[in-house]
Amino acid sequence: MICEEALALESHRRLDTSRLCIACSNCSLRDLCVPMGLDRQDLARLDAVVQKSGTIQSGDHLFSVGDEFHALYAVRSGCFKTYTIDRAGREQVLGFHLPGELLGLDAIASARHQCNAIALDTASSCVMPFQDITQLAAQVPSLQRQMFRLLSENIAQSHALAGDYSADERLAAFLLGLSERFIRRGYSSTEFNLTMPRRDIANYLRLATETVSRVFNRFQKNGLIEVERRQIRLVDLEGLRDLASSALLQVA
Repeated sequence: MICEEALALESHRRLDTSRLCIACSNCSLRDLCVPMGLDRQDLARLDAVVQKSGTIQSGDHLFSVGDEFHALYAVRSGCFKTYTIDRAGREQVLGFHLPGELLGLDAIASARHQCNAIALDTASSCVMPFQDITQLAAQVPSLQRQMFRLLSENIAQSHALAGDYSADERLAAFLLGLSERFIRRGYSSTEFNLTMPRRDIANYLRLATETVSRVFNRFQKNGLIEVERRQIRLVDLEGLRDLASSALLQVA
């Protein structure tokens, strides 16, 4: 699918042309996402399976708890938050998901989604029908290995907060984890926008919002970071690494 196809449509029809321009074979995220390591022929087979979703706005859900499971989702742009709500109405943030990362792995066993996925800004995703992907993975060993790798990363990330770490360790590790993830996407490792509000960061790190605000202020006072609203600059990476436990470097 190419951009010219969109231009040929009637001018009064409003289409998301990015759906026609991006395929796994030429996507800038191919080295992070499911296609990593596939040859041209296998990429073409994957292109035939993957569907490009339209753009969704901040606050819109990609899926919700209890929805039937039909597909995995690869974030194509924007940022998603996954979370649950307990019986008392309390929210638990499970993770923040950047372009190239998978959503929906929670639903494989039960065939229903166990969490909610909400866009934190304007976002889009690639839809991978699970039945088609599993059939293709059985035929393409490199795709199967990549799926296992992504599953393993998801499990490791879910275990990262289990230790008894201080607020300073948790926040330093969170910022360093984001830094590493932005590097892999070709962005700055030291300057980026925190799409997620502080209350969500605090929830994810199992801290009080007031505690996170105090730690941010302390880090800034000590010359580790500079903060302007949601824009952040990591001034002293080594200082942050000294604070963060190695066991927590993937908590973002």
